[in-house]
Amino acid sequence: MDKIDLPERPGWRDRAAELGFTFADMGGEPYWDESTAYRFTLREIEDNIEDPATELHAMTREAVATALASDDWLTRMAIPEAHWDFIADSWKNGEPELYGRMDFSYSGDGPAKLLEYNADTPTSLYESASFQWLWLEEQQKLGVISPDTDQFNGIYEALVTRWAAIAATGEDIHFAADKDNPEDYATVETLAYAAREAGLGAHFTDLAGIGLTDEGQFADDEDRVIGTLFKLYPWEDMLRDDFARHLAASGARFIEPPWKAVLSNKAILPLLWQMFPGHPNLLPAFFEADIADALQGGIPPRSVSQAFAKAEDALLQGHVSKPIFSREGAGVIIREAGRETDRAPDDSYDDHPRIIQALAPLPDFGGFHPVIGAWIIGDACVGMGLREDTSRITHNMSRFKPHYIED
Repeated sequence: MDKIDLPERPGWRDRAAELGFTFADMGGEPYWDESTAYRFTLREIEDNIEDPATELHAMTREAVATALASDDWLTRMAIPEAHWDFIADSWKNGEPELYGRMDFSYSGDGPAKLLEYNADTPTSLYESASFQWLWLEEQQKLGVISPDTDQFNGIYEALVTRWAAIAATGEDIHFAADKDNPEDYATVETLAYAAREAGLGAHFTDLAGIGLTDEGQFADDEDRVIGTLFKLYPWEDMLRDDFARHLAASGARFIEPPWKAVLSNKAILPLLWQMFPGHPNLLPAFFEADIADALQGGIPPRSVSQAFAKAEDALLQGHVSKPIFSREGAGVIIREAGRETDRAPDDSYDDHPRIIQALAPLPDFGGFHPVIGAWIIGDACVGMGLREDTSRITHNMSRFKPHYIED
């Protein structure tokens, strides 16, 4: 893995605008940045990203089953008790998942380390699946990179296949997102485009326009009853909304399914570490409430004492504190050798419980720190995108970087 200076494509911003990639620049700063690109070997992709991510996804499904069988875990995940049966039923009924994105720290040297799994509402999909591939094809034609290069990117094709597998031909899907958020809109448009190619009907509806019929069904802003709803809106918020009491009785099918409320919860990380201690792609993780005193020299609860003892040196060297619900790095605090060394300015999630995870420093490429987003479609890793920042905490303005494979 290395970072290569490359000339930008002439007129790429016009091309982005033409294709509806309206957030290629945000706030006067580049979001899509092709002045450099990350180069990988095929072995790095297959052995260190693709295969581990697919394996981790299978492990996370085991963790979901464990959590759903435990009132204690559901309580610690701060999932409202009123919805436990609703969530558990979606798991028992085998309601299928669509997509997710695992974020890894990886430098090309040693195993990738899972930072978190956004298994519910990941964005950066359009730029990962489509614009990044267009970049590869055009740079090859321009002779900037070899025609023998490749990209780890089967995301769009996998989405088409997945839609065909989880929905009946002709089934109408409502795609809901915030219409005023260009990145969210691009994400659901990409998903809807793939759904149409799979033979499904696709209708966009603004999240704010969804209402309830007299019969208790959800309906869009044109009073069309919603049978199947893809919602770019996290379950942790849905379960606390005024509409939450109508979720189970609405008769709607949700994508992602309700059990993703467990998988997208950062409390899944301590559970994974408990179930698979020492796995090379996992980092030691605990609830902060369990080990905060121990990190100051106190005694941890018996339930985690052995696991803490094995991880203590790594945690004392450096760890990250993060809320179990948060997005785009909000609420992240980095502590090293007993002192706070970094803190996200956004503290909007600080009222939620926290976990502690051993620090896996992001690599430094010319002052930028990339994080790898590995895309899971169905149950397999099928592609990736990278974002980088001068900050060690990736946030919503961090730049998207293209990548290619060359041996």
